[in-house]
Amino acid sequence: MAGQRNIFEDVNAAQKPAATPGGVSRDRGRGRTRVRVFIMILFVMVVVQIAIGGLTRLTDSGLSITEWAPITGAIPPLDQATWEAELEAYRATTEYQEQNRGMSLEEFKVIYWWEWGHRQWARLIGVVWAIGFVGLLATKSVPVGWTGRLVLLGALGGLQGLAGWWMVASGMAPGMFDVASYRLAVHLGLAFLILGLMAWYIMLLGRAEAELMTARRDGDRKLAGMATGLMHLTALQILIGALVAGIDAGRNYIDWPLMAGAFTPPGMWAIEPWYRNLFENDGTVQFFHRITGYVLFLFGIGAWIVARRSARSATKRAFDWVLVMMFGQIVLGIVTVMHSSPWYLAITHQFGAVVLITLILRARFLSRYPLPQSVRGAA
Repeated sequence: MAGQRNIFEDVNAAQKPAATPGGVSRDRGRGRTRVRVFIMILFVMVVVQIAIGGLTRLTDSGLSITEWAPITGAIPPLDQATWEAELEAYRATTEYQEQNRGMSLEEFKVIYWWEWGHRQWARLIGVVWAIGFVGLLATKSVPVGWTGRLVLLGALGGLQGLAGWWMVASGMAPGMFDVASYRLAVHLGLAFLILGLMAWYIMLLGRAEAELMTARRDGDRKLAGMATGLMHLTALQILIGALVAGIDAGRNYIDWPLMAGAFTPPGMWAIEPWYRNLFENDGTVQFFHRITGYVLFLFGIGAWIVARRSARSATKRAFDWVLVMMFGQIVLGIVTVMHSSPWYLAITHQFGAVVLITLILRARFLSRYPLPQSVRGAA
């Protein structure tokens, strides 16, 4: 007869592996790090894509490829006959007939490679996302609740490809010298939406879930609300900037602070119906880009003043950098327009928008999830 066992004795204790302190959180931490690195790679690629897209627009290269072939379009022309066929298709566009008539094949190749490179880099981003996503799923590295967010990034990337062709197709219509400015704004706006989501996800993944939950209880709702307002107003300014680029509105009215010697440009509402001026009148579009910039800067100063009262030094520094970048972006915008928007200043101004929106998102994040801080103020 077996001896009596102590009621406190573990059953099959010898067969159970010893628990590793912090084992579960460590595995989750590894998954968060892997996903974070993955999104950081995509973030850098999207920043590069925005720069390539800007240069494609500034070099008037966007209409050089006249068809949308997501798969076969990855292969560029490989012989003389194919190059001649591509040039012949471009000759049917209004842009060629009115602006580039007589363009040689060698000149055409320059603008073709810009557009092909823009599309090819977009394909590469899609491939990197697909491989990375499948790899993370296969290794069970995706933290709970993050699968949907990664799928969202991929879906937005696919939508961006469709929006890109929708934009280019507008420039193929008879009488169109360039793509429709409002479609360009949608295309660029989607790029910044993707970029903003990636930046936010990178910041979320940089800290443990438990730490974020604790930090949120100490967040400054008022300051976070002002940062949200800054984010939305900056997004609006970026969209207006896309309209400026779409109709080359930055190359006219090169005086500042006035426009052609007056506060408002001449013929501000000359196009009928009136709302077309908001998209097609270069003076009107540039005027609203300027005014929105002033309003944004004033709002940024207000947010910075509120941030100075925060007890969190990291949060205050975040708003310091927002104000510094905002001031630099305004100065750069003024210099750009006063020099009639040469490509090197215009692309720098566009890159400044990327930096600014990222800094605003960081300030918003630290307002909602402040860093832990000692009594002396060290984070």
